[in-house]
Amino acid sequence: MHFCGPKVLPPCVAPTKCCVTHSCETFIQPHIFPSHTTHVNHQIIQHQNFYPHTDSFVNEVENVPAPGFMPGPFGIPR
Repeated sequence: MHFCGPKVLPPCVAPTKCCVTHSCETFIQPHIFPSHTTHVNHQIIQHQNFYPHTDSFVNEVENVPAPGFMPGPFGIPR
């Protein structure tokens, strides 16, 4: 088969053009200065002594027959 189109010739290469790009990146460097606070809570216990005391009272009643009185049966006088 015969092709009647254009023929491709070898390329003609020009010298390489050099380009330079610059980029910038910012970094953050943390500097840490730790500190610590201790909170001390003091608790004071004051002791108090208690001496509870109770009193009780007793009233005694004694029944005695009157002189010359002699109760009969069922407590009825004679």
